[in-house]
Amino acid sequence: MQPLSADEIKGSFVNSSKSLVKAMTLPRDFGELPWESLDYLGWRDPKAPARGYLVVPRADGLTGIAVNTAATGKPRRGTGLCDLCHTAHQLTDVSLFVARRAGAAGKAGNTVGTYICADLACSLYLRGLRDPEVPQGETAGPEIRSERLTERLETFVGRVLI
Repeated sequence: MQPLSADEIKGSFVNSSKSLVKAMTLPRDFGELPWESLDYLGWRDPKAPARGYLVVPRADGLTGIAVNTAATGKPRRGTGLCDLCHTAHQLTDVSLFVARRAGAAGKAGNTVGTYICADLACSLYLRGLRDPEVPQGETAGPEIRSERLTERLETFVGRVLI
């Protein structure tokens, strides 16, 4: 992924009000992000931990999507799978994120959701730059996993844009 400016990021959101975008807090480590290792930019808002953001490079430009998740309840046991990168995690490290649909559908309250790595760091897991606590069964290399992640992101973004 190419490095982005704060203005590019904030201008990409398709399912957020201007006030939400204005209140958005960029990642704490924004100046040191490993852009070359990212398929998309994802982060949890440090000031609103139940809120997250995905900025996805697409053929027609950037698409930013605000997502929300429930606050974590009591610890759960077992494992879960991220729908985007297919990384297995402890259940507490995978969250259901819900995005308001863009346009009139979103204003009417329609949403879509999917299970994603709770820290929104799919790119780092599939490249081995961050280690999940659960042993992985995936045998495909990072390039193939990255292509699959891009396809799944495109599907999710398409569901938000409908």
